[in-house]
Amino acid sequence: MKNLLKPKFEKIVPSFGSSFSYRIYNKNQQNKNHTFWHYHPELELVYVNGGSGKRQIGSHISYYRKGDLILIGSDLPHCGFTDSLSDHECETVIQIKPDFLGASFFDIPEMKNIKVLLETSKMGIVFHGEEKRRIGKEIENLETRNNFEKLAGLLNILHQLSEAENYTILNAQGFILEAELQDNNRINVIFNFVKEEFKRPIPLEEIAGMSNMTVPSFCRYFKKITGKTFVQFVNEYRLVHAAKLLHEKQMSILDVCFESGFNNFSHFNKQFKKFTGKSPSYYRNELKYAVS
Repeated sequence: MKNLLKPKFEKIVPSFGSSFSYRIYNKNQQNKNHTFWHYHPELELVYVNGGSGKRQIGSHISYYRKGDLILIGSDLPHCGFTDSLSDHECETVIQIKPDFLGASFFDIPEMKNIKVLLETSKMGIVFHGEEKRRIGKEIENLETRNNFEKLAGLLNILHQLSEAENYTILNAQGFILEAELQDNNRINVIFNFVKEEFKRPIPLEEIAGMSNMTVPSFCRYFKKITGKTFVQFVNEYRLVHAAKLLHEKQMSILDVCFESGFNNFSHFNKQFKKFTGKSPSYYRNELKYAVS
């Protein structure tokens, strides 16, 4: 358990001759970073072609269908976006340091909109609809380009993202990480613990003790960092897991309830409807017709 809970700092190494990392994962070569919360100074642009899965970025937790296109800012903790249940074709990941073109490159007038995009990405941005599919295809097409063409193509993609109109800011209610590495480590330990233990009750005394805090101090700290109470965060994690099970597994709604960490079926139904606007049964029936 202890090894699973350690926060993971991911070291990004660009391929030879390139200033940023470009990787494609498929069913033969899986992205292993879905197993833990991790962070890195590089911004990360991810396109998941088809399939479904959880988004876990900062304190935001949600479920996506029919693929995903997301931009994650520097040092914003997150999990990978696909797993063994996700029927995706491939996942393309681009990782770039904020100053990969020089400390002041994005200060020039032509880069004004992209600079705003990169600043906004500190909260996490997910793109939707036709823009998701069109820009995602261009991200995949970079695979066959030489290094210079990849760079030029990346700048064009960032420009298109900066002009996109159909998007959601994931941590708009706030996610603040202090500059100290200790703080980054602490929140990642908490996130990893919830990821592993959400199916059972998690007393505040237990999680506060892990953080070497009193319960009141921990509650203030967690609310300051995430904009949510710890109980709210855990319940949202459980509800998104329930949404994932409703879509990806053939099991009864009662089993989904208990498999997601709830021990009261009536309470589960009430919370799920409050979170999604739909009952679990209506949500499952609607999935096959939904377009994202």
